[in-house]
This record gives sequence, C-alpha cells and structure tokens, in this order.
Amino acid sequence: MSSFIPNFPVDGVVTVNRVVLRPEYDVDDLQERVAVLCENVKTYHSETGFIGGFVTLNAGMVSNEGSSAGKAVQSSLKGREALIVTFWRSFEEHEQSHKSDTFQPLFAEVLELCENGNEEIAYTMLWSGQAYDAKEAQAAKAAKKRFAA
Repeated sequence: MSSFIPNFPVDGVVTVNRVVLRPEYDVDDLQERVAVLCENVKTYHSETGFIGGFVTLNAGMVSNEGSSAGKAVQSSLKGREALIVTFWRSFEEHEQSHKSDTFQPLFAEVLELCENGNEEIAYTMLWSGQAYDAKEAQAAKAAKKRFAA
C-alpha cells in the first residue's frame, strides 16, 4: 500500500455516502450544506479519528473502455449524484463522530436533499497509490520488459 492518503493507517476505514439530489435542489444547495458539514467534521473530529475526505459529482460521462454493462454515452444522474468519501482511523471513531450534537443537525440538512435516503457504507482499504513520476515510470517499464513473463 502506498501513502497516497497521508497518515491513513493500514487498518483505516473509508466511508462512502451516495447522494442523489431531489429535483427541487441543485448542486449549489449540495455544495453549501456539505461544505458546512465537512467543516464541522474537520473542526471537531480531526483529533478523534478523521483523516480526510472528498466530495465528487457525477460528471455524466460513462467510460465505454472501462465499463462492461452496455455502451451508454451519458449517465442519467449527471449533476444530480454525488459521493461523499471520508477516511477514518477506525469505524468506531467514525460512528462516534455521527453521535455528536454539532454533527446531527447539519447531517439532517444534507439528508433533506437526498432523493435516495442515505446509506453510508464502510470499506477497508485494499490498495491506494499515486502515479509514478517520469523516472519511476521508465524504470517500471524497463523492469516489466526485463522480468515479465
């Protein structure tokens, strides 16, 4: 495992929330509410297990090279679906953060946006990594050429 996510422990936990916006809300609503919620987590839980996170929006593009389910050219959830991904030292610390009096009201405001309700799945990291720099990439190619069967 690489240190792609600084300070992420080998036995850390990744949580993923999938948000599908209700028709009456837009990305600005999502960004505002999630920004306030994330600031709260950083402020109150950076010392109690929170390591980092990101929020990503469905851009609508579907990879025909990387997908095996049909040949769609655009996702119907473009601009309406987002993933909120967080990194924690442990699942227990994550769960404690959600019990916080400061967290719950902000979380409820985000849930108001959700057409799909909410299900937050916890994962354990199997691999993470970042790209090689040019010198490392050349060395990796040379090693593959020399040693790969």
